Amino acid sequence: MLANADLHIHSPYSIAVSRSMVPEHLITACVTKGISVLGTGDALHPAWQQAWRPCMENDAGIVVVPTAEVEDQSRVHHLILAEDFSVFDEIRERFAAHSRSLVSVGRPHVYLSGEAIAKIVHDTGGLIGPAHAFTPWTAMYAYFDSVSACYGSEPIDLLELGLSADSRYGAGIKDLYGIPFLSNSDAHSPAPEKFAREFNRLKLSSLTVRAVLDAVKNGRIVMNAGFFPEEGKYNRTACVRCFTQFTLKEAIRHAWRCPNDGGIIKKGVCDRARELSTGDIRPRPPYLHMVPLGQIIQTVEGVSAPHTKKCRAVYDAFIAAFENEITVLTSTPVAEIRAVHPKVADAIDALRNGRVTLHAGGGGKYGTFST
Repeated sequence: MLANADLHIHSPYSIAVSRSMVPEHLITACVTKGISVLGTGDALHPAWQQAWRPCMENDAGIVVVPTAEVEDQSRVHHLILAEDFSVFDEIRERFAAHSRSLVSVGRPHVYLSGEAIAKIVHDTGGLIGPAHAFTPWTAMYAYFDSVSACYGSEPIDLLELGLSADSRYGAGIKDLYGIPFLSNSDAHSPAPEKFAREFNRLKLSSLTVRAVLDAVKNGRIVMNAGFFPEEGKYNRTACVRCFTQFTLKEAIRHAWRCPNDGGIIKKGVCDRARELSTGDIRPRPPYLHMVPLGQIIQTVEGVSAPHTKKCRAVYDAFIAAFENEITVLTSTPVAEIRAVHPKVADAIDALRNGRVTLHAGGGGKYGTFST
């Protein structure tokens, strides 16, 4: 069976996360979006575990996978998946001597190397890999040029691409041959334009946590879906103050300082992936480029945000007609979409067929699109 999965979100115990990120709202968000498998996020936090326990078995039939993200001594973020909260309890005990924030924040800082963290995770039966691996902050390729430089002799089980990259960005990196790629939302809000804005389609033997972990471990990911990479905040090399974009040669010539305002120029994911791609391009599952339905409605209606009253009314009409957002974006016939909203239908048709103009993001500013 096929199931859509978002395996990386955060709880209100993490920084800058909506108070609405509670299990009940997240289960409802899964149904609205068309997600069947959800990572809990922040599973090392005891209070977040307790919040989830009544919802692990739920009437919506959502498979809930314990997951967490940690930051290591080099500031690299790692995504951890496990079969049960008890695994995270054991990991927490092993981390305790190396962290002061295990029970105070959702995404703790652990003063260990990537190799030491991965060994603990593997010893306890979990899966691990770099989170948003290409992002120029707190990511593996921000600080290391290879998997082994970050993880030593410990293997990785997965690699999360991040919003500024798609599968093409890693397909030519020798280190990553055979490593499954994940595309997750890293959501800090249950709002439909944030939650499951990227997801994975998994081939599962059953709707169980064990089957999800087996699918990830063995690369049974039949499709990744998410942003056009250009929409990500760090796709292009750019100043983090004024967001002026630069070619790699220009950034080097300016010694990575913006000539306009002196701000730091951050190397974009596109340039970083190009540097690392020294091998043959290996086949990967298809990557479906999509834009959240709320953002599409915002664009065609010319309003300030996808959560305006007007946008929400149109969005709700689509969910009432077609059950969930992913169905609208991926498989509902355009003629049927047009019956609800002609402009949205035209935009989705353009997106499906690549007739869009992308305005790339960089330096921390999201990119945009127009049709």
